[in-house]
Amino acid sequence: MRKFKENILKILLYLSAVVTVGILIFILGFIFIKGYKLINFNYLFSEYKPSGGGGIKPFIISTLYTVGLSLAIATPIGVLAAVYLQEYAKQGRMVKVIRYSTEALAGIPSIVYGLFGAAFFVAALNFGYSLIAGSLTLSIIILPVIIRTTEEALKVVPPSYREASLGLGATKFQTLYKVILPSAIPGILSGVILSMGRVIGESAALFLTAGTVYKIPKSIMASGRTLTVHAFLETKEKGDIASAAAAGIVLIAMILILNLVAKLISKKLNKADY
Repeated sequence: MRKFKENILKILLYLSAVVTVGILIFILGFIFIKGYKLINFNYLFSEYKPSGGGGIKPFIISTLYTVGLSLAIATPIGVLAAVYLQEYAKQGRMVKVIRYSTEALAGIPSIVYGLFGAAFFVAALNFGYSLIAGSLTLSIIILPVIIRTTEEALKVVPPSYREASLGLGATKFQTLYKVILPSAIPGILSGVILSMGRVIGESAALFLTAGTVYKIPKSIMASGRTLTVHAFLETKEKGDIASAAAAGIVLIAMILILNLVAKLISKKLNKADY
């Protein structure tokens, strides 16, 4: 009877894995089949034409701007907040409230963040529909992810590292800067990679803050349309599934390339530390 239960459990595990992989392959295959015919040099590196026949260069540039700005704003704030909570703050009720608030922020729908960004960054601060308004909104969205992943990365650093460093006469700050943070870099970068995927895939918040202008943004104060917003508009306004699917293929490629770059940076930093 016990062996029978184990076999049933194994079958369920295998089926779950097969179904998960099958769904992933189906989604990627569907997008690829629908959109691969549109992808060529002209599509990737020419400007968009509302009348048709243009490319997605402005949207790629807007997406890269948004990713770079959001991570540049959220990463230092998130890492420093996690360091304070894990290494300096007294583990009491206040820290628990902060952690609970961080987890609650992670569960808020992105449209709510978009409404806040539209009211505060776009209207109150008078940024207007711009990449900086969209990036600031996205930085708030990804902040909880960076804080939580950084905290977990700091927790798994062996206590013996801290004790050895302090025992050799290093200050707490030196221990943090030279020992703890370098050891936690892989975990921190995992949070950055997850946040990167969230930023690239976001559309609702950007629709309300960054706008939908289809031209190449001249500065971060200009409005811009990211690839996800473009895919949404192509589907909603034109019903052009092929164009949206082609944008989706480019998005997937961008995520894979950026993830690869982040992992290479992580490996180089680890080698430099040792």
